[in-house]
Amino acid sequence: FSTNYSYFNASAASDSKNRSCLCSLLILASLICGAYFIGAAFTEKEYKERLTRWPLMSSARNNKTNICQNQCWPLGTAALPKGIVANKTNKCQNQCWPLGTAALPKGIVAKTSNLEMQPLWGSTVKNKSSKSSKSLLAIAAGIKQKEVVNQIVKKFSSSDFVVMLFHYDGHMDEWRDLAWSDRAIHVSAVNQTKWWFAKRFLHPDIVAEYDYIFLWDEDLGVENFDPKRYLSIVRDEGLEISQPALDPAKSVVYHQITARLRGSRVHRRIYKLKGKGRCDNHSSSPPCVGWVEIMAPVFSRAAWRCVWYMIQNDLIHAWGLDMLLGYCS
Repeated sequence: FSTNYSYFNASAASDSKNRSCLCSLLILASLICGAYFIGAAFTEKEYKERLTRWPLMSSARNNKTNICQNQCWPLGTAALPKGIVANKTNKCQNQCWPLGTAALPKGIVAKTSNLEMQPLWGSTVKNKSSKSSKSLLAIAAGIKQKEVVNQIVKKFSSSDFVVMLFHYDGHMDEWRDLAWSDRAIHVSAVNQTKWWFAKRFLHPDIVAEYDYIFLWDEDLGVENFDPKRYLSIVRDEGLEISQPALDPAKSVVYHQITARLRGSRVHRRIYKLKGKGRCDNHSSSPPCVGWVEIMAPVFSRAAWRCVWYMIQNDLIHAWGLDMLLGYCS
């Protein structure tokens, strides 16, 4: 009896432990399920709230796009229509730039520049009392024409002009003995033409501060030429593109319109009633009217901006360009 009783007690104790473990597992499972359902309920609520807010966020984003789309443009695009920059709102200034860029402080980048040389040391602030240069003389020059170029530059030696030489033969050091050489800007590229240099080094934004650009050949005689007097006539007559008239007694004249007419300050057309290529009152195209030879053109600031964009990148001698200059005058 005692043996059977001991076995019964052992079995009863084992059943009690099993029930206790089962209850613990049920309680744990209940807690896990409860936590899951509670978490799911919160997640569902938050998801519904997001769905509810989504149309509002989308609408706000669209409104922001509509506000900015005509006011903010990517860097490097063409010039904006007149007045559009002034209409940019502060709201858009920092919202419409490409990702990864930061707006620079207003005024830190200048749209235009100039060819004024700056000292390596000391202040670069302009002396307001000094008279700034107003026009630019640019010449494609070779060392063989050094003396002729020297005479030309001497005519433009006043502070009203900046001088720029394009050295097509690679010789620059040989010009250092001239008094004006250190004040001039020298650019060298072997076997390139005047128009190749002009396209690459006379961008309209770089020469925007100069009223007139003289883009001359190197072999012009200037004994009787006065740049200041010439520009006074150009301003009085409102000429956008012009050239000094040639003296038929001293120059080879290929087009009669470029020859000087005595007793006249300016002429815009010629009359040729005999021979080939007649020019009369009914003529309306070059070389009878509005013709400027490309050896010695003088451009206003506005005309040069137009002509510069007309010049092809692979233009070598500019043949034919003189027939189109009238579109920019």
